[in-house]
Amino acid sequence: PASNGAGNAIKAGSAYESRNIDQEMERAKAEEEGKIKMLLLGAGESGKSTIFKQMRLLYGTERSDDDLRMYGVVARSNIVVAVRKLCSHLRNLGLEEELDRESRENEELEEGDHSSMTCRQAYDELMAYLVDNTATASAQDPMADMGGKKDWVGQSPRAGLAANNDAKQFLAHHESIRILWQSNTMKQVWAKRSAVNIIDSHKDYLNDISRIASPDYRPTTQDVLIARVRTTQVVMEKYRIDNIDFEMYDVGGQRSERRKWIDCFDQVTAVIFVAALSEYDQTLAEAKRTNRMVEALELFRSVCNNRAFSNTSIMLFLNKKDIFEEKILYSDIAAQRPFCDYAGPTKDFDHGILYFIQKFKDCLIDDDFNDSFIHVTCATDTNNMEFVLDSTRTIIMTDNLKRSGFLGAD
Repeated sequence: PASNGAGNAIKAGSAYESRNIDQEMERAKAEEEGKIKMLLLGAGESGKSTIFKQMRLLYGTERSDDDLRMYGVVARSNIVVAVRKLCSHLRNLGLEEELDRESRENEELEEGDHSSMTCRQAYDELMAYLVDNTATASAQDPMADMGGKKDWVGQSPRAGLAANNDAKQFLAHHESIRILWQSNTMKQVWAKRSAVNIIDSHKDYLNDISRIASPDYRPTTQDVLIARVRTTQVVMEKYRIDNIDFEMYDVGGQRSERRKWIDCFDQVTAVIFVAALSEYDQTLAEAKRTNRMVEALELFRSVCNNRAFSNTSIMLFLNKKDIFEEKILYSDIAAQRPFCDYAGPTKDFDHGILYFIQKFKDCLIDDDFNDSFIHVTCATDTNNMEFVLDSTRTIIMTDNLKRSGFLGAD
């Protein structure tokens, strides 16, 4: 009988443990179900990672010095990547004679003061060192130019070898970059940049060369937001906002990266699909014959009609509205073959936006895509994104409650 009592005690103990495990599993399940899982999808360079960075800026922790050093290297290397493309494009457009003429005119105006280099000399230096690699003399040591001051950014292993090398090249040639960028000839090249896929917001870097070349340079919030690093793995960050747990996932948008998307599709509360309005006249970096906006529309169609998202809120962010507004003044929507049916007035921001909103709506089999699920955004503008992400959060949570049956459908 004594052993029987011990057996009962063991049974009671194991029942207690089992109940504990069940309760723990229930608690974990409730926590998991209460969590809002947001997934950023869209084609390459549409602005997904910028929105991801804004989320961190608004709701997450501050950047460490190590983070900022990485973004400093990235900003400097982004400038070199843009300059390589712009210099090659200048040559392909046959504008070298124009550059010569501008150099001569500037020299005459300066009446013999040749203390600084001409825009043609700056261009020749950049072609030799950055594009054609024909330079024989090694460039001066970038550190010598800093007057012995230690460069705060320095190198960053996290940024990768190519970015660190380009950042070094930037420090060695920043004066030539500044002089060439300020030339009128380069302004003509910039207006025709859609042919060479340059990140439009990097104009902000190019307008601020001296600050970014300074040994005291520490990237600002805006520098971090416009820094371009291609996303090649799924990145996730967690936030607790108003006692609700959010997880946001950022993925690469290039075609080669999309096979990794499927791993994130499980139990997604909301998809934020990002498309760049300004890319209506550009082609893909990875497939030169495909219009970027056409790619975004096709991708949106496949995401919206994917069974994995049949119970998921889908938000559409039409991004880069600032660049779109500037671009339509000289690049006509109807002049692009896929959009030759655009019948609105040229250079009209509102008509252009409504035209593309309708194009995205046409991708839906379902007609219940509410206009409140569509936002026209500028991901690099923190005030705009604070408003958009806040209203997105409210919509997602309301929609989530409706789907769970806590709120009656409209």
